[in-house]
Formats: sequence, C-alpha cells, structure tokens
Amino acid sequence: MLPMTNDPTVAAALERMYRRTTHGIRPGLEMIRALLAEIGHPENDLVCLHVAGTNGKGSVCAMMESVLRAAGLRTGLYTSPHLVRFNERIRVHGRSISDVDLARLLEYVEPATERVEKMSATPRPCTFFEMTTAMAFEQFRREKVAVAVIETGMGGRWDATNVVTPAVAVICDVDYDHMQYLGQTLEAIAAEKAGIIKSGRPVVTGVRRVEALAVIADEARRQGAVLIRAEEAVSVRRLGQDWRGQRIHIETASRRLPPLYLPLLGGHQLRNVAIAVAALECLCDIAGLEWPDEVWKRGLETVYWPARLQVLNERPVTLLDGGHNPHAARALAEALRELAPRAPVGLIAGLVSDKDHAGFFRELTPIVACAWIVPVYSERAAVPSDVAAAARAAGLGKVEESDLPTAWSESRIWAERAGGIVCIAGSLFLAGEVLAFRMGDRDLYDGSV
Repeated sequence: MLPMTNDPTVAAALERMYRRTTHGIRPGLEMIRALLAEIGHPENDLVCLHVAGTNGKGSVCAMMESVLRAAGLRTGLYTSPHLVRFNERIRVHGRSISDVDLARLLEYVEPATERVEKMSATPRPCTFFEMTTAMAFEQFRREKVAVAVIETGMGGRWDATNVVTPAVAVICDVDYDHMQYLGQTLEAIAAEKAGIIKSGRPVVTGVRRVEALAVIADEARRQGAVLIRAEEAVSVRRLGQDWRGQRIHIETASRRLPPLYLPLLGGHQLRNVAIAVAALECLCDIAGLEWPDEVWKRGLETVYWPARLQVLNERPVTLLDGGHNPHAARALAEALRELAPRAPVGLIAGLVSDKDHAGFFRELTPIVACAWIVPVYSERAAVPSDVAAAARAAGLGKVEESDLPTAWSESRIWAERAGGIVCIAGSLFLAGEVLAFRMGDRDLYDGSV
C-alpha cells in the first residue's frame, strides 16, 4: 500500500484519527452537532445534494459531481471509504485535497474535537467518521464550493452527514447490508435510509423493491417532501457497449440528450444514471439553472469512479470491482453475463468479516469457473480459510487460498489458456491494494489510472 502521506506530521495526526475507529459506530447526532458548533457550523454554508443507499450511491455522487463541474460550478465531493489515501474522501473540483490542506484541517479540527470531548454535556468520544465529516464540511466552506455532493457513510438517520439540510435528498436502491446496525428487514433498512429526507425538500429515489419504496414514500409524505422516482422521471436506453463503457440515450420530460458514452459498465449504472439525472434536474428546477446538452454529455462522459467494474487490462480482460454484498454481487454477475456471455470467469476475492460471504458467492457461482481467495489487509478482514469454505459451500468448484501477487499471476495464465476473464472483487480494501500497486505516487482521481 502507498503511505498515507509523505508529511510525517500529517501522518501522525491521521494515525491518531484512525485510533478513533476503535470507538466503533455510535448512533446519534449529538457529538457531530457539538463538533460542528465548535468550528462555526460550516455545514450551514453549504448547498448540497445528500445521497444514501445500499449500493450505487458512490457512483451517483460521482456522476452528479462530474456534471456539476462540467456546468462550471465549483464542486465539493465527500465519499467513503477511500481506496488508497485518506485525501480521496474530500475532493474539491475533481481533485483530492492536498497534504497541505489536510494538515491545516487537522490543525483546526483535532483541537476542536478534543475541546468538545472534554465538555460534560457530550456523552462519548468523537468517532473517526464524525471527525472526518467535520473536516469535509470545513474544507468545502474554505473553498467556497457552489454545490457539495455528500455521501452517507452508512444508513442515514444517525449518519454523521445527516446534519445537513440538502437542496435535494437522494436515496439509491435499498437491499440487505449492515443489518447488525440497520435492521433485519428491508423495511427497517429503508427507514434508516429515509432518515435523510427533510421537511419540504424533494427526494429522488431509485428504490425498486415495493416494501422498501413504501417506507420511503411514507416518510416523504410525513415530511411534506415531493418524491420523485428516477425510473419514472428519466428514461435511459443502452445503444451498445464494449469494455470501455456504454453508449446510451437519455430522455426526460424536459430534455432529450444526444447519444453519449458512459465510461462505467453494467446495467446497474444505467439505473444510477437515471437517479443522478433526476436529482440534477430537480436541483436545476429549484435553482433556476438551465444547462445545454453539451454540459450533460461532457459531465457524464468524463465521470471517473474507480473499482466499479473497472477494466485494468484487456489481454486478458481483468476487472476490478468493489462489490462486497449479495446485492452488488448480483449486479456484477449480470454485467459479466452481458459483457462476456460465453467466457468463464476466474475470481480473485477477499472479504471482510461482517459481510454475508455465502450470499456473496451464491450470486457469482453460476458464472465463476475458479476462485483464488486472498487476505484483505484490514482490522475487519475475514480469515481466508473461512471465506474459502463459504465459497465452496456456495457451490464454487475450484477454490484456492492464495496471496494477491500469486493469484494475479496464476489467474492471468488461467485466463489466457481458458479464454476467460479475471474479476477481482469482494472488498474496497482489496480494490485499494490493487490500485495502490498500479498507480504509483499519483492522485487516484486524476482519471489516468
């Protein structure tokens, strides 16, 4: 892995921040509100789009930010987790913040965090994500961004980002994940996601399951929020695809865009495009903005969101995907069936311990010919032998335990001999390791990796 930073002072401060991950996930907004009050409520200065969902929210955020930037607006983008460097979480106008800016943020926010923690009224220590969220909001205020696109970390109702009052709330599809925190049913999970809906503010959703959609609709009614279903507001049709992306046609009630080339693969990304376009049209209606077709086309054609069916090599085809739950694995399997219906798939997989391993592999079993199970370098990593056992139990035939360099080499040899493709999936931590190896000392989000 690449070092977090070349600046030893920043590295030490980040190490202190990472120790806050031991505080775990703490429901409640009291601490983040106290911290934001201590630094002058930067969130109140932001016009933002707030995005929740089980899968797809990062892609939707990236698409919206790219179009906003193409329109000439100064953008902020806050996402998590990072793949290689912490700086990726906070981006301004398409670029990760610099180490210099990160050092200034840490110097300002860390002492404020310590002051707040000493106040008797605060019930607990500040978590890593709460501190990171405060840093993002402060950086966006300093940079005077015109629109900030904010991705929830998990859930919505008690997520640290849920202190904003967005211009538009966005809820992508909802499925089973983080059930130990969000609930055991789709209705319960949807209720947590619906917690980002604010009074009188429109909400755009891509939720498809009837039971989850009903929960979203009920909360929108309670909040007096107009509910816009992306699939009804935006038509997205695929005209063709190859390993570089998808040629698509987009039509709404107010525009009919010329065909464009979306550099993100998979049918699920067509649903994500619809969500992004619906949310941006809603923002335009609120703000009285009107963008020419070229802005939409340029923004979507230049979106860059790594580790989402990202093609690393074409000979043999090697794909990198951060999907880590059954819902994401299902989308991955569907995409591979469309892109290479007759090619066997060699899977390199590494997972963390709190995911549904059996469910993940069951979705991939019909298309995977062989698998290499590799370790993931995270405190949450699952034991590779346990992951391999889950893969075998799900019906995968040939399963080996390996390490990433060996699996990379052996899978390429296998693919060349079998006429197959290689897919690396199961964890964004694993995806980060792969990208760190490939990119060298460069900004991951410069779009050139």
